[in-house]
Amino acid sequence: MTELQLDDWVSRLADEVIADAKAKDTKVVCASGISPSGPIHLGNLREVMTPHLVADEVRRRGVEVEHIISWDDYDRFRKVPNVPGVTADWEQHIGKPLTEVPPPEGSTASSWAEHFRLQLEQSLAELGITYRGISQTQMYAAGAYTEQILFAMSQRAEIDKVLGQYRTLSPKKAKQQKLSEEEAAAAAEAEAGSGAAAEADGSGSSGYYPYKPYCTVCGTDFTTVTAYDDTTTELTYTCRCGHTETVVLRDFRHGKLVWKVDWPMRWSYEKVVFEPSGVDHQSPGSSYVVGKELAPMFGWERPIGPMYAFVGIKGMAKMSSSRGGVPIPADALQIMEPQLLRWLYARRKPSQAFNVAFDAEIQRMYDEWDSLAGKIASGAGQPGDVAAYTRAASVVQGPLPATPRPVSYRTLASIVDITTGDEEQTLRIVSALDADNPVTSLDELRPRLTCVEHWVRTQMADEDRTVVRAEPDTERLAALSDDERQALRILLDGNGSDLPRLDDAWSLDGLTHQVYGVPKVQRGLAADEIVKGDKELAAAQRQFFKLLYNLLVDKDTGPRLPTLLLAVGAERTRALLGG
Repeated sequence: MTELQLDDWVSRLADEVIADAKAKDTKVVCASGISPSGPIHLGNLREVMTPHLVADEVRRRGVEVEHIISWDDYDRFRKVPNVPGVTADWEQHIGKPLTEVPPPEGSTASSWAEHFRLQLEQSLAELGITYRGISQTQMYAAGAYTEQILFAMSQRAEIDKVLGQYRTLSPKKAKQQKLSEEEAAAAAEAEAGSGAAAEADGSGSSGYYPYKPYCTVCGTDFTTVTAYDDTTTELTYTCRCGHTETVVLRDFRHGKLVWKVDWPMRWSYEKVVFEPSGVDHQSPGSSYVVGKELAPMFGWERPIGPMYAFVGIKGMAKMSSSRGGVPIPADALQIMEPQLLRWLYARRKPSQAFNVAFDAEIQRMYDEWDSLAGKIASGAGQPGDVAAYTRAASVVQGPLPATPRPVSYRTLASIVDITTGDEEQTLRIVSALDADNPVTSLDELRPRLTCVEHWVRTQMADEDRTVVRAEPDTERLAALSDDERQALRILLDGNGSDLPRLDDAWSLDGLTHQVYGVPKVQRGLAADEIVKGDKELAAAQRQFFKLLYNLLVDKDTGPRLPTLLLAVGAERTRALLGG
């Protein structure tokens, strides 16, 4: 696949990183950092999706590029999250590396870190994201960073000076320094936040040390470095458990650099050119800001890296992986195809916040996506839309697997709801949607239909579910006005000219023409006449639709009437409408 030649935020960032890599005489390395400290939610996915989209664009241009994901599995276990299979017993593991904490009960993973990493890896494969994963536990255990650790310890006074400039920069002081609203908000977010962005920077009563040991007895990092010899690299630490030990840091493998030093060190080690970060990492004094000054000490520069905004769930507060019940990518991929989820991230700049809809709003999102697909197919798409669509539907290796017959999500949801998932009935109805080219197998509708089935089963609100009447509402039928009785007669038997019998209009387009045509015919108009701005006609249509819903499903509203009629069937529709 060749270069897209499109002007969008991905292309512009690709231009920047290619130029920067060329200036540094290095290949393009796009990086993501994920801490598997709990469910890796849809907000965390932006940390992966943004570099992926940029790396994929660079690769389309034939430029050497690598996307790496650093699994920060050597981070400490900070607190016990509210997730299934986890009890207060896990509190005993606070302070241990995530790879030394047991997984939730029932998991087949070897550790806490692996359990949550595997969850995300499966979703990344479905999303077409390729990368090289790096376990920080393995890197530290193998001594890969030994020289960098010793260097940081030798430069601890200089590092302390840099960090000292920011330690007292509270959100209040950020305001006093006339920082932008965005920066001040970020400072407040970081102060209230959690995770690596808020971890200790290595300062303590015994001096500043940018290295934090894990105790070799209890396994936690409730340790304090009390002495260090630059010549021999002997380091002495004490632990809350009472253990005191002197080790040779050059050979010691049970600890790591504090986060604010660890991150810029790894930029240098991996020669990272592009890595975005969340608002909590970009506030004044936080890791990304401090990293700009620390990275040159390790012989590198802070990467190009836009700040990305939070991703929320419609109707939910900002997500936190320490709380249970927050949707992860796997949850989203059960109710939407990978292309749609990719599109939600590709269509907006990283700085733009957005929500992922798990409620009925997903139907509108799919309407937008299908409309865009139609525009692209006809050559009518705007350049930015073409870019977002192309990046959502394909990667450099080729297009993602797609549904052969992408019937409207909204329509499928109505059908699955009404038929309660009965496959024979579902096929009967969808076959009538396009009389000229009928669906012959439900396989033509998958995986979209599978997503719809899961959404109806798990997400559809009870008040939105449709139950077709078992028997006619004889009382309401007996009370019909003359106009209402005439409207039902026209619907069922036609008007002898431009509306046929209902049974002869049995397709999605035919039934659409039929139900919208009845109020027009009653007003002396042709059924296919285009009428704009007639408020009385609009009101008459609303009243007619309400009547049909009342008689068919005992509600004032419901699924689109043509779809509902297809689902109910011609014979049953006649019975319920008194005809």
